[in-house]
Amino acid sequence: MEKTKVLFVSQEINPYLKESPLGDISRYLPQTIQEKGREIRTFMPRFGNINERRNQLHEVIRLSGMNLIINDQDHPLIIKVASIQSARMQVYFIDNDDYFNRKFTFRDKAGKFYKDNDERAIFYSRGVLETVKKLGWKPDIIHCHGWMSSLVPIFVKAAYKDNPIFFDSKVIVSLYNDDFEETLNKDFAAKIKFQSITNKDLKHYRKPTFANMMKAAIDFSDAVIIGQPQINPEVHQYLLDSGKTFIEYKDKDHYIDAYNNFYDHLLVNEPVHSK
Repeated sequence: MEKTKVLFVSQEINPYLKESPLGDISRYLPQTIQEKGREIRTFMPRFGNINERRNQLHEVIRLSGMNLIINDQDHPLIIKVASIQSARMQVYFIDNDDYFNRKFTFRDKAGKFYKDNDERAIFYSRGVLETVKKLGWKPDIIHCHGWMSSLVPIFVKAAYKDNPIFFDSKVIVSLYNDDFEETLNKDFAAKIKFQSITNKDLKHYRKPTFANMMKAAIDFSDAVIIGQPQINPEVHQYLLDSGKTFIEYKDKDHYIDAYNNFYDHLLVNEPVHSK
């Protein structure tokens, strides 16, 4: 029997960035899911504060070389990889000098939110999916962690909906307390739109706040996981009103088995009750 394939798309993974609940789950969940017999691929952005030498990142030449057009500009897509030896797990990094060659993640030294965070999120999500296409690796489950991966659902379900790599993929979004107060670029919706994405699909992105980005991610996902005890209340209420399949927060001793079972329920289209 062919192994179930799970694609993890995260904005941070320990030990590459500072410890956080999101980073911890993105580190240990893939490892354990792999140990349970599933096949995995794991992605994160190659932020400039990740030490490439210490973490032994190296470019994957056969996957690099594509260009992504965002806001009518070409941006080279560079793919790097590193291994977490103790976990026997590889992590793929999405890189680009224009977007990630800086010493911080989402804010500059003075704490100012980067003006191009909107394009960085677009580039990251599309970069992951284009790389998976190039690998020819068809995921059964796509599990997204963090707001920077929140565009993956709309791209999978709208832009790439007829692509055989993603046609049958089930998309899960985990919700965390990773809010930002700023509003992204006013042209965000126009920048997202490509291929078969429609104006109707973009309704939440016309006012690109954190809450609206996560509402859109909920709309385009097959299921949702509440990843922390406290999340944005507006997003939480939207989830409750959406009728979307979801599971409540599970602590560190229980989340892996709960998520693994959740995958199985989705794959066989069984109803999952929130608990």
